[in-house]
Amino acid sequence: MFGEYSVNDNQAESADDDPSPGSCAPGNLPPEPASFVGRERELRLLDDLLHERRLITLTGVGGVGKSRLALRAVADPRQFRPDGVWWVELSPLRDPGLLTATVAHAIGLADHSPRPLDEELCAWMADRRLLLVLDTCEHLVAACRHLVGELLQSAPGLTVLITSREPLGSPTEEVVEVRPLPCEGADSDALALFRARALAATAQAAAVFADPVRTALAAEVCRRLDGIPLALELAGARLRLWTLEQTAERIGERFEVLSGVRAALPTRHQTMRTTIGWSHELCEPLERLLWARLSVFTGDFDVSAARAVCAGGPLPAARVERVLAGLAAKSVVLRTDERGAGARYRMLDTIREYGHDWLRELGEARLVSDRHAHWYAALSQAADRGWLGPGQVDWYRRITAEHAQLRTALEHLLTADPTAALEMAGALWFHWFACGHVHEGRGFLERALRAAPPTGAAYNQAQWALGLTMLLQGDMDAAGRIAEECTRDAARLADPERELRAAYLQAVSVLMPGDPERALGLAGPRARAGHGGRTSGPGWLLCKLATGYALCDQRRFEEATEEARALREACTELGERWLRAYADYILAVAALGLGDHGEAARHVRAMLSGKRLLGDRFGIALGLDLLAAAVAGLGDGELAARLLGTGHAWWRTVGRPQMGSPSLTALRDQGERQARAAIGDAAYETAFLGGAATSTG
Repeated sequence: MFGEYSVNDNQAESADDDPSPGSCAPGNLPPEPASFVGRERELRLLDDLLHERRLITLTGVGGVGKSRLALRAVADPRQFRPDGVWWVELSPLRDPGLLTATVAHAIGLADHSPRPLDEELCAWMADRRLLLVLDTCEHLVAACRHLVGELLQSAPGLTVLITSREPLGSPTEEVVEVRPLPCEGADSDALALFRARALAATAQAAAVFADPVRTALAAEVCRRLDGIPLALELAGARLRLWTLEQTAERIGERFEVLSGVRAALPTRHQTMRTTIGWSHELCEPLERLLWARLSVFTGDFDVSAARAVCAGGPLPAARVERVLAGLAAKSVVLRTDERGAGARYRMLDTIREYGHDWLRELGEARLVSDRHAHWYAALSQAADRGWLGPGQVDWYRRITAEHAQLRTALEHLLTADPTAALEMAGALWFHWFACGHVHEGRGFLERALRAAPPTGAAYNQAQWALGLTMLLQGDMDAAGRIAEECTRDAARLADPERELRAAYLQAVSVLMPGDPERALGLAGPRARAGHGGRTSGPGWLLCKLATGYALCDQRRFEEATEEARALREACTELGERWLRAYADYILAVAALGLGDHGEAARHVRAMLSGKRLLGDRFGIALGLDLLAAAVAGLGDGELAARLLGTGHAWWRTVGRPQMGSPSLTALRDQGERQARAAIGDAAYETAFLGGAATSTG
């Protein structure tokens, strides 16, 4: 990300020995499963293709191991790319219109421009050398083909690896079929995987593979399962409860019964489907019911969500966790334990699809989808209430982790309950505005506002949230019009908090283009007092933030300092971090304006610390420009140039350098002039380029 900098009144130096995120190789690869076995030939082939071809697609039946093979291939150090190796998980995505936003977010592009996002993504990748993996694309083939074609045309240094049950059909595509593991012989890869999963299920399985006769029977099980990795893992997990002989017998019975079923399917598809059906039949009745109900989740989920969404009828809430543990023991669901996130669960697509078929057979698809959507709508409301408080960082992490589920819930509610969709989209204002999902948020908000009745507090909240996304995209005229509508609606509702929120929106819409005087008239102390409302509410605090910015633009630095200190104290009392960091920013700007460069650097370092915790790319870019101006004023032109280069890299992920603001541009230019004057143009360019190469991943 960026290093920690120690700056005082007399010097400015980088803490080169401090391990910061910026020192790591860029990328976002998921952890690799422990049960990877074999595939040496395929890995050698992929190693060559990833250096020779620009679009490679791994195809094969569900459960054959396409994703694991792709992950092992791209994690090889020989696949290093200067701009990173980036993994985009597409299995939770259902709306093709969100494909570009999903890719952009995965690679760290929090675009704030009004241009179409695919254009911004192409421009961002144009001069980069990176490897992009789009995992699980079969349900988005047409959209992936279109986007990948645009990206490859725009970015000559881009390589794309696809996993899909079917090819994209692109002219330059190299298709590699991923076949099942070899399953003949006592030393086959299929047997090695079966052994590994069996030993993970129970230590008693060691006795099986110490006996040549029983090992031969295990090899026959692998052959009967066609060497399909997922089928092998499901069968291996059964040795926790059964002997090998029981497992072999029951697999044989299942395949004999279903040998004539689904004859239209290719053999491997039939094998996989049959194995999942066998695993389903062997589950306890409550496990089968939970399996079906869990199929409404896209991506991963936690126990509390499973309990809220899946309990009911014969499955009481108190038993959900125990039944879920049973499904995990049988490899029907996968469990991960992440630091700070607790236990999370997910289903592989092939298993989820089977469960959803059963959910429809049970006639519960609409009921459970409604439960899922309303659970995540309630979670969004709770996050809104907790955002300006001590749990802010935890809420940021929680909502980020639930992104895929939030999308699924909103999509469902837009047709099933438009009013609930409107409430949910508006409650997520901080997610759209503060956490880098501007394009996606604007899209959901516009759709919800079209679908719901244009009255009431929820409509006003959603309009305000839409205005916030417009601000970040530089659409100031539209944001101003929305602000005027919000102001009129808030007056009708007699709600001072909503009046203050609208005042903030209107003030920033005139402040950013360069009218601080009017902004003060809208959000300054007199205007705030006229509205009333809670001095600890979001509207009041945001108006204080706008006031501080406007006073700095008018060079009224002492007054700006007073506003920012009061804002910081209020945020500290609340336990809030996001607004508090912007209060530090105003304090830094004011200190810089008063000539106290060391004090400015101290405040901006505090600001950057807060912004890192919340992944606020806009805030990080702002802070780096300001820190550069501070250290340039202290005489360290080289560090200032490097910081400006790093800031440039972060602004590129935002999409609108300095947000088009005259005052922000002037501040950045001030730092550059001082840095060039201190070290000369040649040294400045070298240091700037070094900073610009910093990872923003």
